[in-house]
Amino acid sequence: MYLQPTEHMPVDGVVAETSSKIVKGIDSPDAKARAIYDWIVDNTFRDPAVKGCGMGNIKSMLETGNLGGKCADLNSLFVGLARAAGIPAREMYGVRVAESEQFQCLGKAGDISKAQHCLAEYFSPRFGWVPVDPADVRKAVLEAKLAITDPKIVDLRKRLFGYWEMNWVGFNNARDFDLNPKSSQPLPYLMYPYAEFGDARMDGRDPSSFKFKLSSIEITKHT
Repeated sequence: MYLQPTEHMPVDGVVAETSSKIVKGIDSPDAKARAIYDWIVDNTFRDPAVKGCGMGNIKSMLETGNLGGKCADLNSLFVGLARAAGIPAREMYGVRVAESEQFQCLGKAGDISKAQHCLAEYFSPRFGWVPVDPADVRKAVLEAKLAITDPKIVDLRKRLFGYWEMNWVGFNNARDFDLNPKSSQPLPYLMYPYAEFGDARMDGRDPSSFKFKLSSIEITKHT
């Protein structure tokens, strides 16, 4: 299952070609995964103009050479390249629910209606499922206005291979699927609220027009 292609995330063609170049001469799955992670951090960028978390159309990204996007784009790219290299991998879709101890831009509390976040993980024969988040490295570079060589980013880059900060709640790892009962067209993922009314599809990336609000609050134990 976690080696299979999906509509927006094929594992042949340009995806396979790119993956093969990245992992050439590398034997172990963990070293291959790290090479893919580093390639994404070094070659992609966070594009603030992308709506929501992006669509994760990695074939288009690689064919056009436009490697900008948001978390669903960059972390889907990791998953697709890993699968093409024979490494089981999957996206995890969810929402940030608390402030970050790493960078302010990597957390959210209170009104989290626009705090959706996609992460990734790969399966290691040695360690089991290993979390990674190259997209948040690029997010911190952009929003904290730091160079990729800044010591704070270098440290974050090391940390986010094998680690997720626990200020996030996951929903599912479904990719390019049909709802049941079937919707008018397949969904690329289910991370935002979704609804259809006749021929109208509600866009969960826009809480104001959809009329929804997500909130989080820390619950502390009182003695």
